[in-house]
Amino acid sequence: MGPMTNRLSHRDLLLPKEHGGWSLAFEPVALGLLVAPSAAGAVLALAAVTGFFTRRPLKFALSLPTADPRRGPARRWAALFSLLTLTLLAGAAGLGSTRALWPLLLAAPLGGLFLWFDLRHAMREAEAELAGSTAFALLPAACATLAGWPAPAALALAALAVARNVPTVLTVRTCLRLGKAQATNALLPLAAGGAAFAVAALLAWQGLVPAAAVAVHAVFWIRTGWLVSALRPAWPARQVGVMEAVLGGLQLGVLAAAYHWR
Repeated sequence: MGPMTNRLSHRDLLLPKEHGGWSLAFEPVALGLLVAPSAAGAVLALAAVTGFFTRRPLKFALSLPTADPRRGPARRWAALFSLLTLTLLAGAAGLGSTRALWPLLLAAPLGGLFLWFDLRHAMREAEAELAGSTAFALLPAACATLAGWPAPAALALAALAVARNVPTVLTVRTCLRLGKAQATNALLPLAAGGAAFAVAALLAWQGLVPAAAVAVHAVFWIRTGWLVSALRPAWPARQVGVMEAVLGGLQLGVLAAAYHWR
């Protein structure tokens, strides 16, 4: 065993190693702030950030043996970030309203499911990744309700984030498995991408989201077809993650402009 057996650096203790998940966690938060800005939404976004960084020390605090010297620092960091998250949630409720935070009731069970997988060292399972990314994808709805949006428009905004995150998780997992010659089902991400495109088209037809959202999800669907086909690039996980982060940034710019120019 190396020198990390008896202690954890702050980096190891606080920063999740799955850097690809950062984009899918923070893109929805940024979407909510860009499209439905408010002071309460900004405080909620900070709560989402501190909640994100609570996960890793909380995992160590709950899973390490009592006698393990790493457990003490993990417990302190987990307590600090948990307190910050609760304080910021209270601040968001104070600046907006408690009732406006109802979308969090949809996200909480999914977040709890992700934590359950994480504590069992199974966070790389598809179910865990889908639960965690969907929980964050529901946050734009809370940003929107805090900004005074009606429920249908708020849920439509969150639906766009879910339609981004779920097919992306399936696409990236399938692409990486194909690159390692592992058995996988390429039809699943293709079907998810098609469903996401259909959802965006339906919401645009109903006037709940801008038409640009349809074009965005068409691009994502095409990307899925490329990454799960024989024409996919021989990229490592990091390079695929960079591409997804770039696409996510472009999506944010397009949707933010489209919402404000409606």
